[in-house]
Amino acid sequence: MTFHWSKQNIMFKDHTHDDAHDSDVAPSPTQVSRRRFLQSAAAAATVGAAPHLHAQTEAASQDTAASRQPAPSVTPARPVKLVVNGREYALQLEPRVTLLDALREYAGLMGTKKGCDRGQCGACTVLADGRRINACLTLGVMHEGEAITTVEGLAPNGTLSPLQRAFIEHDAFQCGYCTPGQLCSATALLSEFGAGTASTVTADVRQRPTELSDDEIRERMSGNICRCGAYPNIVAAVRTVHNDGNA
Repeated sequence: MTFHWSKQNIMFKDHTHDDAHDSDVAPSPTQVSRRRFLQSAAAAATVGAAPHLHAQTEAASQDTAASRQPAPSVTPARPVKLVVNGREYALQLEPRVTLLDALREYAGLMGTKKGCDRGQCGACTVLADGRRINACLTLGVMHEGEAITTVEGLAPNGTLSPLQRAFIEHDAFQCGYCTPGQLCSATALLSEFGAGTASTVTADVRQRPTELSDDEIRERMSGNICRCGAYPNIVAAVRTVHNDGNA
């Protein structure tokens, strides 16, 4: 039987021979197979990630330990005696309690209002030893031994003060929410002016002010906001009391 070599057979034979020869020859040091490359890359990634995995594990264990620790306890309440409107109140207050909350929530004096709770509106104005303060910006424990006056203390024995009567006569309020602070502030205003205290609109601060003008009243009451817009009536009420000599 005669076997005829064709061009295709010759090409197939040569290709088969080359593949077999290539498989027998070991790769040179400069040649890296795909399998070896993938193995090396995986090993490098594992070694590089090990420190990060250790750090994450350690951080997680620390967080778990911290979560098991008890939360820091709140500073306990302490006895505080406040003298408000001539009466002594024995209260148990945490150091963080504001004077405003002490008056409303602990002493039960709800006349002082909580407006902005940031010292911007003046609704919480009370008198501490005669001076005006925002009760929301000061702590209750800071006022032991001081004489605190709230709007309830402006009308002893149920008798309205001249300023309270003037507020009614001049309709110096609408909703009334800011009125307790307005009354306390105006009461201190009249006392301050009587003591010769100047303001930023006083013509000569070196001299005792002699006239409580409307500009003086507006400036001295500027820390008390009335969202209803009763400012002209408030000024008129304060002016009336001053002119009548009832300050």
